[in-house]
Amino acid sequence: MAKGKGTRAGSGWLLWIGIAALIVVIDQFTKVLVLGSFQYGEGVPVTSFFNLVRVHNLGAAFSFLADAGGWQRWFFTGLGLVAALVMVWMLRSHAGQRLFCTAISLILGGAVGNVIDRLLHGYVVDFLDFHWAGWHFPAFNLADSAITLGACLLILDELLRVRRGR
Repeated sequence: MAKGKGTRAGSGWLLWIGIAALIVVIDQFTKVLVLGSFQYGEGVPVTSFFNLVRVHNLGAAFSFLADAGGWQRWFFTGLGLVAALVMVWMLRSHAGQRLFCTAISLILGGAVGNVIDRLLHGYVVDFLDFHWAGWHFPAFNLADSAITLGACLLILDELLRVRRGR
């Protein structure tokens, strides 16, 4: 039987969906806490290099297209939904590939978390603010962290796959 196929892997994709759902729940829970605790633009220092803040991202990564006039909300929502459907298909098709599916699950959970924000609020809630010597990395959230970690794992999976192919 081919790897990733069969009864065990056929139902195994639900585990990956469960991991993505857990990411969504944790992400949305933290955003509810931030929305309930901070006004827009308000923040609190946690360490000398980290603040909790409340900012709204109307665009994509690093506020890309944030000033585009509003159409970007629906564009990024639609893009996120299409990407989510593709990722669910990928999880079903490759359920037996643990590293690959872990990566896709993290990306899926993060993408859905940010799509929910766009649908509910019209923007993505960001609140993690790292800084050093007056320079601030753009604020982000747990969904963004999951997407980033998933992308790193996806690169690692590909590097390992290429190495095994030699």
